[in-house]
Amino acid sequence: MEILQKDDGKKGSFYVEQDNVKLAEMTYVWAGTDRIIIDHTEVKDALKGQGVGKQMVVKAVEFARAKGISIVPLCPFAKSVFKKVKELNDVL
Repeated sequence: MEILQKDDGKKGSFYVEQDNVKLAEMTYVWAGTDRIIIDHTEVKDALKGQGVGKQMVVKAVEFARAKGISIVPLCPFAKSVFKKVKELNDVL
């Protein structure tokens, strides 16, 4: 399953799409030039329980590491992933 990203410089998202329908999406907004704030994560029933939400958080971490930026997880789901997976905390 491929996790895609879109970013317009002010906000963006990581998402899974099939037949032009978004089945999962994690949205973020830019806070300055060196930080993103994850504000919402949603996974449709068809993908629930498959770890897609966590995969999107991991993708966001990879993006942050590549850009040298930090993440503020305001979304309760993203916050819980960071709490459980300490290896991701270097971008907080």
